Amino acid sequence: MDHENVIAIKDIIRPPEKEAFNDVYIVYELMDTDLHQIIRSNQPLTDDHCQYFLYQLLRGLRYVHSAHVLHRDLKPSNLLLNANCDLKLADFGLARTTSETDFMTEYVVTRWYRAPELLLNCSEYTAAIDIWSVGCILGEIGAREPLFPGKDYVHQLRLITELLGSPDDSSLGFLRSDNARRYVRQLPQYPKQKFSARFPNMSPGAVDLLERMLVFDPSKRITVEEALCHPYLASLHDINDEPVCSQPFNFDFEQPSFTEENIKELIWREAVKFNPDPPAH
Repeated sequence: MDHENVIAIKDIIRPPEKEAFNDVYIVYELMDTDLHQIIRSNQPLTDDHCQYFLYQLLRGLRYVHSAHVLHRDLKPSNLLLNANCDLKLADFGLARTTSETDFMTEYVVTRWYRAPELLLNCSEYTAAIDIWSVGCILGEIGAREPLFPGKDYVHQLRLITELLGSPDDSSLGFLRSDNARRYVRQLPQYPKQKFSARFPNMSPGAVDLLERMLVFDPSKRITVEEALCHPYLASLHDINDEPVCSQPFNFDFEQPSFTEENIKELIWREAVKFNPDPPAH
């Protein structure tokens, strides 16, 4: 992936000979910190900071989604920053193509940033799971604390419904499982909180965009393209400077039929292609 807001690989360090190939070192561009550290610090964060961080996050995510890839683990510690406030998406260890959404559902996304459809074991999910995580991150920038620090998935759902209000039947259409629908209906009922009261330090534009991201039903959640066009980001949005990926990303190397030797061979070829002449040791 080649995008200003996605962490770049600078080098792949391998041994000169394939026979000695037991490990590989991937060198990324150097960044100074991550968004988790900034949120936890005493560093003042203005609305301009919030806008710029969010814009870059969405700009990078648009590129990732255009490659038919879901990040699946967006959280502040995976958003790297430098002293110029440049932001880059990192840690694609849980990323998968949009055609593989039934794979490893339970291990997707740190719980606090996990969308309702994942908490409810929805086996088919979409790019909307990443938008939910972006909403959690945006709210965390504004509140300077995590929005939904659930102790387990039951507590996680409760924290979500305490803010969004208990979903009605029209918001549960994405759940194919009758058991899941019954489970949600029997949860304690909560009215929706007023977002402007819950996030008094955020500008009205930021609050409006947040409210469009944190929507229980994934089909009604704002998309990354729609979010980039939101008035809150009007001063930064430039459709001609928000590139997309030219072709879908290929995850064929993760076929379950591959042996350890198959995978090792593929990694070796990739390393040689990236770095044909490694330094002699």
